[in-house]
Amino acid sequence: MSDPEDLFGSSEPAAPPQPAGSRPLADRLRPATLAAVVGQDHLLGPEGTLTRMLALGSLASLILWGPPGVGKTTIARLLAAQAKLGFVQLSAVFSGVADLKRAFDDAVKRRRAGQGTLLFIDEIHRFNRAQQDGFLPVVENGTITLVGATTENPSFALNGALLSRCQVLVLRRLDDPALDLLLTRAEAELGRTLPLTVEARGTLRAMADGDGRYLLNMAEQVAALPPSTPDMDAADLSTLLARRAALYDKDREEHYNLISALHKSLRGSDPDAALYWFARMLNGGEDPRYIARRLVRFAAEDIGMADPNALPLALSGWETYERLGSPEGELAIAQVVVYLGTAPKSNAVYTAFGLAKAAARNTGSLMPPAHILNAPTKLMKQLGYGAGYAYDHGAEDAFSGQNYFPDGMDRIDFYQPHDRGFEREIARRLEHWAGLRAKRTNE
Repeated sequence: MSDPEDLFGSSEPAAPPQPAGSRPLADRLRPATLAAVVGQDHLLGPEGTLTRMLALGSLASLILWGPPGVGKTTIARLLAAQAKLGFVQLSAVFSGVADLKRAFDDAVKRRRAGQGTLLFIDEIHRFNRAQQDGFLPVVENGTITLVGATTENPSFALNGALLSRCQVLVLRRLDDPALDLLLTRAEAELGRTLPLTVEARGTLRAMADGDGRYLLNMAEQVAALPPSTPDMDAADLSTLLARRAALYDKDREEHYNLISALHKSLRGSDPDAALYWFARMLNGGEDPRYIARRLVRFAAEDIGMADPNALPLALSGWETYERLGSPEGELAIAQVVVYLGTAPKSNAVYTAFGLAKAAARNTGSLMPPAHILNAPTKLMKQLGYGAGYAYDHGAEDAFSGQNYFPDGMDRIDFYQPHDRGFEREIARRLEHWAGLRAKRTNE
């Protein structure tokens, strides 16, 4: 028997029974078995990771990483039931060290009574590093099986020591077939077909944006309409319901995912995809100045001298936005996106600069050759500073061919222009100068 002072008892206390009609539809449709969970066949299908774990009777501590409304809490609860473990749930938002200690002590008592504990921590990424470290000994010695749920990338949100003791499983956003199955279940539970055209049904799925809970909440609102309501089209549905806010947080992973998508679309010379990701970031509330700054970086890194106009145009677009603001100024940034996406690409300057920095680190104490040093004093002239310097404008073709690298350092051709865009002309110039240099060195 559980200790009467045990906050959780041998398992999570049962909620008071409620009439089915008073419970939210999403709660009434919460799966009762793992087989009923939709959209996660890679984990729960016949060959799924969790299916194999349960078949072997060896449930590891887990981090369930995925977007909202895909079944993280439900899966944790059903795993506990399937593995015959006591289920304890805490939220990292509302719980502290005292709650964790109490949960660990309760788990020790259950273990002595012959029962294990599955401790489910919702939003585990909200625990700080010290709180996360508190899980280490009880996970290590098997006092608890930890299942943490997070919408944030565990690589950034959780410390390495905890990650090394848990298996990270990625839950997928629900696709259209999974969402449609949820709608079918909802209609069966409600005892009526939702008054939606085929197009509106697709719009409802799109508005849910992969979130099953949000889909069911919207379906419940539609079902609350009078039974005589004619089938609504997509426009009627959009008027009735609010679209789910885009998953975007300027300080979190989605911020970096979308800017990466924009950058790589531009690099891949796909202006259409780049415009899409630009619009996605704006819809998510991103500061257009941040995007403009990244476009300037792209112009220098991925276009460079293949189109020397790219960099000043990116700066001009940024300046235009600063003058006009939103929404008018966003069009200037969109123009920059299209220009960069359609410009010839070259990372030759970016690569050359990296090689030059590496060479500078390795040869940092070498002096410039004496002939290119200024000699503002008599002593410096006596020491040979500036002696033998050839003024290039006075040389044939305005090119002396002198050495400008340090004495004792071989010449290195850091910059290797590509045969694209304006770099084709630059390559021709460099080849011409290389020939003159070789000729004059041998004279």
